[in-house]
Amino acid sequence: MKAAVYYENGPPSVFKYEDVEDPHCYAAGVVIKVEAVSIEGGDTLNRGGGALITVPHIVGYQAAGTIVQVGKEVTHLKVGQRVVTVNAFGSHAELRSVPARNAWPVPDGFDIKQASAIPVPFGTADDCLFEFGRLKAGETVLVQAGAGAVGIAAIQLAKRAGARVFATASSDDRLERLKPLGMDHGINYATHDLVGEVMKLTGNKGVDLIVDPVGGSTLQKSLLALGHRGRVSMVGNAGREKMSIDVSSLMGGNRSLTGVFLGAEIMTDRAHDMIQRHIDDAGQGKLKVVIDKTFALKDAAAAHAYIESRKAVGRVVLVP
Repeated sequence: MKAAVYYENGPPSVFKYEDVEDPHCYAAGVVIKVEAVSIEGGDTLNRGGGALITVPHIVGYQAAGTIVQVGKEVTHLKVGQRVVTVNAFGSHAELRSVPARNAWPVPDGFDIKQASAIPVPFGTADDCLFEFGRLKAGETVLVQAGAGAVGIAAIQLAKRAGARVFATASSDDRLERLKPLGMDHGINYATHDLVGEVMKLTGNKGVDLIVDPVGGSTLQKSLLALGHRGRVSMVGNAGREKMSIDVSSLMGGNRSLTGVFLGAEIMTDRAHDMIQRHIDDAGQGKLKVVIDKTFALKDAAAAHAYIESRKAVGRVVLVP
């Protein structure tokens, strides 16, 4: 099969498009013919400095396609079925092998590219808001990096739950594109003071819950934008800054900071069923998946470079 691989960590230019061995189908797993790869934020981070589990290494968490092999222990999936899959690596290829537990059926008629972009972003957003964020109807939510895939998912899920939703982005144009998804107020962090704007919008009360996939100095601002008993769900370090923050502001208002990592619980029934609900809802048009741009698999370097330019709104997809 063909795959986008690399032999060392580094910038997008480390990618090579080569022939590699087809993956093995394990007894409790499936192999899919990949039809769409959703490039996750963790994919770019892993390419830049993650472990090379295989050499050459095929990076990538998430891909959707059609099952071509089923392991002997698998009874709930079959050859020819369309699924979206998640695994620690291996998405940037024409074929991928995953545990059957990490494959979710795609509804008939649902676009495979959109399906490829659901499990990690929507599952992560759900955990940030509900499982760990304890969101209730009527509360205020601030979504940092609202134009990213997790941000787009969080805006929709929070609005659907009855929250007042704020979001940040680097330009007014990107913020404008978030309004139809349920954003009530947008904050351009490149031109406005985040904490000051939040306080204006909330009458100096601060927000109840913040979803922060950026980290670094942005996380510090998130802590300062919290209201009484406010919560921050920290879910990444997309800003790639050193995590050095002052948490002293948490005590005065009984505020809290919680780390969230979907991968730690993705094999549980709770997370598995929650992700399937989001896939089914998107298939019925109840949730919107935003695909910014599509690249050929052989152009993985260009796709990763585009993501790192911070111009995308939503997911960037590779197609073999």
